[in-house]
Amino acid sequence: MKKRGVGYGCMMYAMGYGFGRPDSASASLEIADDGTVTVLCGCADIGQGSTEMLALVAAEELGIGPQDVRVLTADTLMTPDAGCTSATRQTYVSGNAVRKAARIVLDSLLEVASEMLGVEPAGISFANGVVLHNGEATDLTVPMVANRSRSTGRQCTAMGLFNITTPDVDPETNQGDAYAAYTFASQVAEVEVDTETGEVKVLRIVAAHDVGRAINPLGVEGQIEGGVAMGIGYALIENLQLEEGWPLTPSFAEYLLPTVMDVPPIVSIIVEDEEPTGPYGAKGVGEPATIPTAPAIINAIHDAVGIRVNELPATPEVVLRLLREKGTLL
Repeated sequence: MKKRGVGYGCMMYAMGYGFGRPDSASASLEIADDGTVTVLCGCADIGQGSTEMLALVAAEELGIGPQDVRVLTADTLMTPDAGCTSATRQTYVSGNAVRKAARIVLDSLLEVASEMLGVEPAGISFANGVVLHNGEATDLTVPMVANRSRSTGRQCTAMGLFNITTPDVDPETNQGDAYAAYTFASQVAEVEVDTETGEVKVLRIVAAHDVGRAINPLGVEGQIEGGVAMGIGYALIENLQLEEGWPLTPSFAEYLLPTVMDVPPIVSIIVEDEEPTGPYGAKGVGEPATIPTAPAIINAIHDAVGIRVNELPATPEVVLRLLREKGTLL
């Protein structure tokens, strides 16, 4: 017999290292005389899309297209340190570092543009590579201003540093701001449990994530979907077995991973509750996408067949054993 159930999982997750541990990122930015921009940052892109995110941040701040931004990352010879790609921190920390560097260059460019137009800098802005005055397009372009800036020796290169190192919490009360910012998420899982075989099939996952502001919405959806897939593996399939510290599952022949056949339709809901200290209000979404998935699936199993799984993964053998213990094996 196959029975269906629905379960919920919620989480709160902090960004960065917290608890007084050093946590900062640096980035340098240079605009060439043709208006193209080069960003150097130690932020390592391991598939989460951080390189594109940094390009979008620089482009937004300077009023140019992202296609005009080249990002060089994770080169220990050339790029300034940005810390590890971990703790859901790179959008928040490195994104802010790039924005600060871009802001320094932008202020210099605005001054040059005001001289070229013969107006006050306060009314000048850049958008889509064009110089605006009081919101109206002028004949000037950002490349023209960049060329004048470089030919007159103005500042066209800048370094940005963003530090989110927080004081440690009170050792007596554990009170204090352990982290600079937090993100939140809720996920709902619908599962089908086969009471004859113990197999659990995930039918659908709905994942709502507070990301502050989605700098790259498509990238955010990709991170949510990837995190959910990892959470399904954690909940139902992946089983690292050790004996005296030695892995008994050393290869993918023994250590199983979810495939495309194991991943159900995923509905990603992006919740934008802007974080004032983040770049354009953004926060991280890396690890939070994985955290609620397993609890939601385990709660859905309980809703379907009334058993409480207290060990992972919830393999068919585990589910059958719990059904027998409950006396509901059909």
